[in-house]
Amino acid sequence: MNLLIVDDEELIRNVIKEYATLENYQVDEASTGLEAIEKVKTKDYDVIIMDIMMPKMDGYKAVEEIKKIKNIPFIMLSARSEEYDKLYGFNLGIDDYLTKPFSPKELMARIKAVSKRNNKEIKKYVFDGLVIDDDAHEVTIDNEPIFLTPKEYELLKYLVQNKNIALSRDALLENVWGYDFYGDDRTIDTHIKTLRNHLKEYRKYIVTVRGMGYKFEYKES
Repeated sequence: MNLLIVDDEELIRNVIKEYATLENYQVDEASTGLEAIEKVKTKDYDVIIMDIMMPKMDGYKAVEEIKKIKNIPFIMLSARSEEYDKLYGFNLGIDDYLTKPFSPKELMARIKAVSKRNNKEIKKYVFDGLVIDDDAHEVTIDNEPIFLTPKEYELLKYLVQNKNIALSRDALLENVWGYDFYGDDRTIDTHIKTLRNHLKEYRKYIVTVRGMGYKFEYKES
């Protein structure tokens, strides 16, 4: 996967690049929106990580200009957490928004999720007798279908799309419920409890990460 990191702070670029390299991503960097535009003209990227506050051209304007050239998924980074900033970005067509300071591991999880949503390569997830068929929007256990609410299904799918990655409760709220949701962490815990009950013996795959959130843990045999 080819990533472009656009941020005027070299330290932030270095941190993201270090974690992305561990995931075997190919990483390019740009310190301004103008530089990012020039790179996009000559190379294809799977995801662009774009800071908002930069000199000469802010991230919003850079997204607008790049969208005129190529349709590339964007994750915005910003120290600003106001709802207006997020909504403005989504109206421009960005795919995700992460507030600084952020967890590099969570950013890696979001990169994977954004890439999968856009590529739409995986339609069926199989974990022994547990099967999530996204085309049929169906979950089966040992070939028997089980009923999940829409939110339970989306929560399970998001967990398996980020298999073996610890996800914070905030990340789950933002990516499954959306940025306009005004609930709290108990919403996640309640849905995880009911989801585990539905999964029966396969509940073991949903692991609690103490002090953080949850992950879908599955090791290939």
